[in-house]
Amino acid sequence: MLRAVGAGPAMTIADGLVGVFGAVVIGAVLAASVAVGLSPLSPIGPVRPVYPSPGIAFDWTVLGVGALVLIVVLGALGVVLAFRRAPHRVARRSRIASPRPSPLASAATASGLSVPAVTGIRLALESRRGKNTVPMRSAIVGAALAIIVVIATVTFGASLATLVSHPALFGWNWDYMLTQNQGGGNIAGAQSTKLLAADPYVAASAGYALDALRIDGKTVPILGGVPHASVSPRLLSGHALDATDQIVLGAATMSEVHKHVGDTVLASYGNGRPTRLRIVGTATMPAVGATQGADLSIGTGAIVSYQLIPATSRNAQGTAFNPSAIFVRFRASMNKTTALRSLRRIATTLGTGPDSLGPVTLLAVQRPAEIVNYRSMGSTPALLGSALALGAIVALGLTLITSVRSRRRDLALLKTMGFTRRQLAASIAWQSSIALAIGVIVGVPLGIVAGRGLWYLFADQLHVVPQPTVPTLTISLIVTGALVLANLVAAIPGRQAARTKTAVLLHAE
Repeated sequence: MLRAVGAGPAMTIADGLVGVFGAVVIGAVLAASVAVGLSPLSPIGPVRPVYPSPGIAFDWTVLGVGALVLIVVLGALGVVLAFRRAPHRVARRSRIASPRPSPLASAATASGLSVPAVTGIRLALESRRGKNTVPMRSAIVGAALAIIVVIATVTFGASLATLVSHPALFGWNWDYMLTQNQGGGNIAGAQSTKLLAADPYVAASAGYALDALRIDGKTVPILGGVPHASVSPRLLSGHALDATDQIVLGAATMSEVHKHVGDTVLASYGNGRPTRLRIVGTATMPAVGATQGADLSIGTGAIVSYQLIPATSRNAQGTAFNPSAIFVRFRASMNKTTALRSLRRIATTLGTGPDSLGPVTLLAVQRPAEIVNYRSMGSTPALLGSALALGAIVALGLTLITSVRSRRRDLALLKTMGFTRRQLAASIAWQSSIALAIGVIVGVPLGIVAGRGLWYLFADQLHVVPQPTVPTLTISLIVTGALVLANLVAAIPGRQAARTKTAVLLHAE
């Protein structure tokens, strides 16, 4: 109509962009306002109780750049779409290609589905041109993206929960640790080996010296053990110690010395003569204390032979190996309470017997600070994912309302042909369900892949064992809930469709 009264292509494009830019600017301002409104709920985690300003926060750098990115990117997309949808270009494309029916709708017709079901599938999948254009494809893409992010979020969150609840994944690959003077003393090796071997609740144990070595010029906390130890930290790559001239490094320590598995390093105790060791693997280290001001942590430390530590430093009684810590793993089938009671008796005996070198204490899982911090996140990932899913459902509902308004003529014709109000409402419900179902079919597998990929990257940065978890039950509930919500959201536009005034619309045509 504008072209008919003399408007040129540039004017028609500019006329359509006014509303687009207005919506983008208002949306960006609303997004920034919501962020400011939610600021009292942050920060999350252990820092929140001591955060100095928990009230309203205005981070204009983040909010300003974020709003600018929204306006520029969405505005640019609006210009491109307006250019493509200029009347003369739309008319040219309409002459070249005619709308094609959806294969899925054709298959639904052939399968004998009800007429409302087939109609709803056609409304969801078959594109229209001109004034009947409805952004259903955009709604389907938006639903798929939302499902991808939600599933990736819950997969990442489940993997994080698995990490926190399984100490073996962050280095504590045993149940309890016996230690003398918090790792600064020694436990009678021969006596401890005899007592632990006779305990029916103990599956395996291994003694280690907690100390530090100079490795390629850097002071590194170490676990000094024996080759082929029955209990050791979980490996990330390579293999465990097979010989006294080998070393297993923490991933962060490996990066610090700029080495790889298969390379060699020079290790020395203090100012002693260096020994060349071959790196045979990497491991996630437990959070246990060592001497000389160095502590093992998830990615920092090394596992070497205890013989690299001079006898005078590791033991005050001759050449026998008296460890400063013993890692004990219980049998899986044993009652943990009874097993712990038995282990306490062994600790008491080792600390008070004739061969005792001092009091022996029993330590449970020692969680590093990183794990404690991530544990405090709780349900935050799930809340963020739920908020995004809610936004996608609202967007789908708005698209359905637009669809009903744009296709009032089609709905009026359907009523004329015998559709009842219930059938019209059912068609809209099918339209909503199909749109979300496609999003689920595409989004769930891609979300799982994305969540697992993100977890592998996170675990690699944290230097823990990468064991992703896919929460099948949670994903099933999310899919079911999304489909139910899609039908609930379709109730309002379905009711509008059922109330379509046939006579008035057809008379206007």
